[in-house]
Amino acid sequence: MDVGTSPAGWPVRGCGQMIEVTKINGVKVLINPDLMELVEETPDTVISFTTGRKIIVKESRQEVKNLVKSYRKDIFAD
Repeated sequence: MDVGTSPAGWPVRGCGQMIEVTKINGVKVLINPDLMELVEETPDTVISFTTGRKIIVKESRQEVKNLVKSYRKDIFAD
């Protein structure tokens, strides 16, 4: 598997370790879907994490759901 780096400089193995979303300001970030607790549209899509942090993203709730489903398929396919 290829090893890349996250925007923070952390090593990321392959595309299945994190999912990419776009913050409301247009910046693309990689997030760990295992830490996601809640995704809601208010009408902006807000992702809440188990850490207490929240981010607003451009993707819809359904798009985030689909990204997580793909992530899970990649994990179990290895």
